Amino acid sequence: MTSQDEYWMHEAIQLARAAATAGEVPVGALVVQDELVLGRGSNAPIGRSDPSAHAEILALRAAAAAVGNYRLPGATLYVTLEPCVMCVGAIFHARIARVVFGAHDPKTGAAGSVVDLFGESRLNHHAQVQGGVLAEACGQLLRDFFVSRRQAALAAQSHACSTEAAPD
Repeated sequence: MTSQDEYWMHEAIQLARAAATAGEVPVGALVVQDELVLGRGSNAPIGRSDPSAHAEILALRAAAAAVGNYRLPGATLYVTLEPCVMCVGAIFHARIARVVFGAHDPKTGAAGSVVDLFGESRLNHHAQVQGGVLAEACGQLLRDFFVSRRQAALAAQSHACSTEAAPD
């Protein structure tokens, strides 16, 4: 991990906060090459009604459009949460050289937590992977988001129950 990794991860955290503000799971990603941001993405599957609108995918799409090529050799993808299988597939197809992520994902992580696609020798592309960069800050965003959602759901359920019990 380098100070540059931390710098760019702070940028990804800002994108994750934007996702949370929009009611999305707080994940942010950016593609960087030669100290230049090629693409940014914030989770948006709910708002876009698109199951593929993960932060990584949106950042890769923006980066590819910026350079006019679906291949992004030499680029680094920074993301606040360990990529899932779908996102790792897109990372491979884009030929990303390096992936730096924050929090590990014990439920869907495909960079070592559940499976390690980056370590699969039978696949034709490999990227360097650095996990755990600002992991506490990235994880705290996720924990706070889900605590807030659970509290809102309980409050709504409590309100519904009190409304049903109220006499006419």
